Amino acid sequence: MEVVWAADGPLTGRAVVDELTRGRPVAYTTVLTVMDRLAGKGILTRQRHGRAHTYQAARSRAAYTADLMASVLDSSHDHPAVLLHFVEQIPPDQAEALRAALDTVRDRPARTSDPA
Repeated sequence: MEVVWAADGPLTGRAVVDELTRGRPVAYTTVLTVMDRLAGKGILTRQRHGRAHTYQAARSRAAYTADLMASVLDSSHDHPAVLLHFVEQIPPDQAEALRAALDTVRDRPARTSDPA
């Protein structure tokens, strides 16, 4: 996923393998299998281009990470305690960023539902 998120656009499996082999040897078939599974889970999108496929992240790294954080929070029965422990362990600059994000959400106009 790091290679895909760092790319400017869609990548072939070969391009991902080439990038990964810069750091360590990897098997082409293993990388393609993982990419196909990630596409099946909706984490990557896959498009056919001739005989090959190109892959792209379905969501940004930030959106994916936020989904993971929400999933972990949802796994707890005591959300306030989890949030408190989380906030107590993050550095002050990240706490400020969290405060700014909460202020942004709070200041947004309320959504109105469309009567159907």
